[in-house]
Amino acid sequence: MADLQSQTVDSGKTVYVAQDEVERGSKGPFYVVYATDDAENRWGFLCSNCDSFNTAMDTMGRIECNECGNVRKPDEWDAAHE
Repeated sequence: MADLQSQTVDSGKTVYVAQDEVERGSKGPFYVVYATDDAENRWGFLCSNCDSFNTAMDTMGRIECNECGNVRKPDEWDAAHE
C-alpha cells in the first residue's frame, strides 16, 4: 500500500499524497495525489518544487506545474508535436 499523507487543497477538499509514487521533473519530483485514502482514484500531482497542486498533464504524459514551470517530459514524443 502507498505511503499516503493527507493534505487539504484550496477548495477545502482533503487529498492524499503518495510519498512513494514520484515522477521526475526538471526542478523537482511530482508526487502522485489520490482523491481517496485507499489510493483507488488518482486526483492529480503535487509539485515538490513549490508545493503546488496546480499541475496539468497532456495527452502525451507531460506534467507541468502552472505555478513554477517544473516539467516532466512525456514518455514518448514526436518532434512534429512541438
